[in-house]
This record gives sequence, C-alpha cells and structure tokens, in this order.
Amino acid sequence: MKKRFAGLRTAIYRVPDVTEGKAWYAKVFDAQPYFDEPFYVGFEIGGYELGIHPLEPGEAHPGPGGVETYWGVEDVKAEYERLLSLGATPHHEPQNVGGPIEVAIVKDPWGNLLGIIYNPLFKAQ
Repeated sequence: MKKRFAGLRTAIYRVPDVTEGKAWYAKVFDAQPYFDEPFYVGFEIGGYELGIHPLEPGEAHPGPGGVETYWGVEDVKAEYERLLSLGATPHHEPQNVGGPIEVAIVKDPWGNLLGIIYNPLFKAQ
C-alpha cells in the first residue's frame, strides 16, 4: 500500500518583518537560508525546511495556533537556555515526558511557538 504521508517537510513561522525573522532564525539554527525572497525565506535544517513567511495584510498575528513543531536537539536544557539568551521567552520549561524523551517550548520574538525535543527513540527516515 502506498504511503499517503511521507513525513514532515516544512514548518512555517509567520513574522511581521521577514528580514528580522530571517536574522533571528539564522542565529537560532546557526544556518543561512537556501531560498531568500521578500515573500518567503527557506532554511534547510537537518533534512527539513524551516520557512519564514511575512504576515499578509489582514492576517492574524503570529503566535500559538494549536500546532506545535518540535526540532530535534541533543540537550534540551542547554538549547532552551541558548534560545532564551537569543531573545526567546519561556513557554514550557524543559521537562521529561516519559522514558528518555525531553521537551521544551519557547516563544520567538513574535510569539510563535518553537518546540525542541530530545528523543533518541525516534529515527528519522
């Protein structure tokens, strides 16, 4: 049977100023975009895409909207502190959610949720 979904490809964060968003996320992920236009900035992060998209006129403000995206890290506590030092604000402090799995969530400077996870049980394909 053919798979309907091939897994996560892109997580998009909406920001009021794409230039500021690009600069902040370049620091967070220590990466430069592979696609850089005024209407969209794309970063390749560990085989997945992080997209920075400017808010459209009349569009809702950025921030929590019912979806959480978690980016894999090796040390949740250290990365959480680093994100705070870069201007993120706490949302959910680092916590163990069962077995060896740890998660945390910060808000970026525009209120978007940025989750981080250490999960040695998950193997990306």
